[in-house]
Amino acid sequence: MTCIELMVDEHKKVIRMLAVIRRLCGRVLNNEAVDYGDFFVIVDFIRNYTDKHHHGKEEAMLFARMMEELGPTAEKIIRHGMLVEHEFGRLYVKELEDAVRRVLEGDMDARLDVIANATSYTHLLARHIDKEDNVIYKYGQNNLSKETMDRLERECDAFEQTAAESKTQDKYLNILKELEAKYIA
Repeated sequence: MTCIELMVDEHKKVIRMLAVIRRLCGRVLNNEAVDYGDFFVIVDFIRNYTDKHHHGKEEAMLFARMMEELGPTAEKIIRHGMLVEHEFGRLYVKELEDAVRRVLEGDMDARLDVIANATSYTHLLARHIDKEDNVIYKYGQNNLSKETMDRLERECDAFEQTAAESKTQDKYLNILKELEAKYIA
């Protein structure tokens, strides 16, 4: 599997987590029993799998090479598009975490903020993933030199090896499966 194929595959896992988030928000909306601690597990997944693991490869490897090699067009779509969206995602996650804390402290009005930030994150990421899979990655793949693509493969392999040694993928994919069993099944 190439680096880009791997990132597309990771997107599929992120999309599965987005479905979990929406299902959990539905429970909050319908005033059903909710284990708010699961939101902290989701935040951990987002910060460490989606952001650190997945976006780490994008930002430090693919996007960096695209901006270096492909000029102003790549600079604009990466710096003013993809990276801005990554930052918006981080903001939604921080606000979600804060809202969950307020709910657990007894502020039941903060449930609205839980729903608003969680669903805003799901909308942002769904659109973001579509752009990356169907435009950004293809643009990079079609325009980066063979030498650069080979370099990306080596960097990605090393990154994945380090993550495998620390069992990052195992941990977060198990979390995903557990939450899917709890909320989707």
